[in-house]
Amino acid sequence: MANEYPQAMTIAGSDSDGSAGMQADLHTFFTRGVYGMSVMTTAVAGNSYGIHASVSLPTDFIDQEFADVADDFEVRAAKTGMLADSTLIKTVAKNVTQFDFGPLVVDPVIMTKHGNMLLEESAFETLRTDLIPLATVITPNFYETQKLAEMTLESEDDMVKAARKLQLMGAKNVVAKGYHQDADQSAVRDYVLLESGTGFWLSEPYHHTDRVNGTGDSLSACITAEIAKGTSVEAAIRTAKKYVNIAIGNPIEVGHKFGPINHWAAQDEMNR
Repeated sequence: MANEYPQAMTIAGSDSDGSAGMQADLHTFFTRGVYGMSVMTTAVAGNSYGIHASVSLPTDFIDQEFADVADDFEVRAAKTGMLADSTLIKTVAKNVTQFDFGPLVVDPVIMTKHGNMLLEESAFETLRTDLIPLATVITPNFYETQKLAEMTLESEDDMVKAARKLQLMGAKNVVAKGYHQDADQSAVRDYVLLESGTGFWLSEPYHHTDRVNGTGDSLSACITAEIAKGTSVEAAIRTAKKYVNIAIGNPIEVGHKFGPINHWAAQDEMNR
């Protein structure tokens, strides 16, 4: 009886301003009716102006977090966020292999939405070899898809080819997020390639706003939450795309510069 309520887990860093990372994941879990667990890997000091310091937790502490969650709860799906180095990636891969936390959603935090590298090359290679093959779903942004597939994306056909390459790396289902830096564009189109081989496009309106912190975290967290509730992977992805678009399209004024997306708006509209 104690574990009948759907539970999901985020494996990520703590973002002190609440807009991204573990906090964005937990916001999303809550608004989608799932109880959220967490394994903290790093702690980040920052605000809406930027990140100013970060520290990684000791691996023996992270191991204990995993063991304690596994010992008491029935996590039905889990997701990863930013993992700062090879050691953290290997630690996470070891634990999600050792324990059964259900399907794994990997948000491969490699590059920013503007194309800036976040991982050292050695950590990137560890991500490709150790973590991606464990992914039930992988959710790279446009630049991460390019980096992982080792190709320039100049057309929709390129997106399809890149998604197939990611699937060959071991990820069962791929959500290759579309480009969204053009002020003149009216929509953002993501390409989805399912384990069955079925592929399709998801399109939602493009919103001109700087309130987009935590977008990628929330998309992958929503997929995780829906899977934890027993939803199919395809339905989970479709729900997550709508959820995030609503959250972006209804900005809230929190912080002075780059702000968070609006999880409340997504909760209200999706629950009508």
